[in-house]
Amino acid sequence: MIDERALIAAAAEARTRSYSPYSRFAVGAALLTASGKIYTGCNIENAAYGPSNCAERTAFFTAVSQGERAFTAIAIVGGREDWDSFCAPCGVCRQVMAEFCQDSFRILLGRSDGAVREFTLKELLPMRFGPENLQE
Repeated sequence: MIDERALIAAAAEARTRSYSPYSRFAVGAALLTASGKIYTGCNIENAAYGPSNCAERTAFFTAVSQGERAFTAIAIVGGREDWDSFCAPCGVCRQVMAEFCQDSFRILLGRSDGAVREFTLKELLPMRFGPENLQE
């Protein structure tokens, strides 16, 4: 199993590829699969704003497009100049996590000074709406 520092480092590396000319708020994410593979993503902005995509969703969509369906953790880093404050996932990204992850899915928020905060999906999205809500 990969340690949290390595996952945060992968998210920080992904952040360097962010395309964020409008907000200048660069975000990187590193998604860990149950088999130990890491998929990374960065935020990708668009002049029309609506077509923009968050780093977390970029990582999830890349992993899912490669056939992955089981995930254990994601690390997220972000900020304007540096990543010196914690960057939590937006509501849309939390909903995407709910589609593919259990309540115990780990969400690690990292800062450039080495500080890490950890949450579960249940903590960040209580009373989530997921696939189980559509089953009979």
